[in-house]
Amino acid sequence: MTDNTTVLDALRTVHDPVIENDIVSLGLIESVSTAGDSVDITVVLPTPGDDAEGRILASMHETLTQEGIEANISTDDSPWMSAEDSILPGVKHVIAVASGKGGVGKTTVAANLARRLADRGCSVGILDADIHGPNLPRLLAVEGPPAVTGEDALAPPMASGIKVMSMAFLTRNHDDPAILRGPMVNKVMMHFLENVAWGELDYLVVDLPPGTGDASLDLLQTLPVSGTVIVTTPHQLAVDDARKGLNLFATHEAPILGVVENMSYFECDGCGEDHSPFGTGGAREICAAYDVPYLGSLPIHEALGGDDPIVGDGATSANAAMDAVVASTLTSLGEVNRRRVARQQIADEHTPTVSMPEQ
Repeated sequence: MTDNTTVLDALRTVHDPVIENDIVSLGLIESVSTAGDSVDITVVLPTPGDDAEGRILASMHETLTQEGIEANISTDDSPWMSAEDSILPGVKHVIAVASGKGGVGKTTVAANLARRLADRGCSVGILDADIHGPNLPRLLAVEGPPAVTGEDALAPPMASGIKVMSMAFLTRNHDDPAILRGPMVNKVMMHFLENVAWGELDYLVVDLPPGTGDASLDLLQTLPVSGTVIVTTPHQLAVDDARKGLNLFATHEAPILGVVENMSYFECDGCGEDHSPFGTGGAREICAAYDVPYLGSLPIHEALGGDDPIVGDGATSANAAMDAVVASTLTSLGEVNRRRVARQQIADEHTPTVSMPEQ
């Protein structure tokens, strides 16, 4: 017969590979139930698609097996904010993708992030919040215009399994400008959040306009942002403005998942070496100054600069670099989420719910 103390002692040897503390001390074990040799465990792993959380789960199985404990392990990936407190109760995580300056490839990064999250089996939506310069429908193979539900909400069209909403769907022609002042931008943003049938999503990726204007402020004041990805190039002007964007989100206590350096280098076909036409070290400079993660660098590559910049499964430097950026983003978000769980459990003086059959 297996008792709860034996199970918890075994689980104390399983460590979070990023935070480097055991999962019981971190409060990730929600409940343990034993009945004879039957053991049921619920573990809080709040970040769908995160490799580190996958390793935690695998380590739990391995450790318990070595101890001769056969356990049924279920995961709880509930969002940290309750559905009653959120404007989007079906969305677990909102990831904002921002930049200080336009033209740094922010939308390309956002679209590829959404695509790769979907490839990892996550349910994903992407909101083109760049009201004055919506480009996402051009980058994604959107299946059609939005439909209208029976509740008069907009049903976002799909693109490779991703729900997509953009201001571009609401303009008569692609070349028509969106001439909107601040209050109207706020109304459009609220419409996209409140009157779009996003449904149940693991992630809503929000492609923000460059800078620190109304749309970014509206998002921060309306939604619980799980984390923010800052995109820059190595060029000093882009780096200077990226710092401003980072400070905006930090001021509003939105976690900074890290900085992506786009157009970092190009591989010369002639000499086989990497060249950095916009300088080097810009993103790393920001990360060192503000103690935030460096998520990786993306090359100047035709796969990222053509009409279809969604890099696929080909063995290219762009594909490998984008995979690394997305993996780093999830690692950073996973750490943020699990540290939040740990803080909450400490505040609540939580201990795992333990149950066993009555004698």
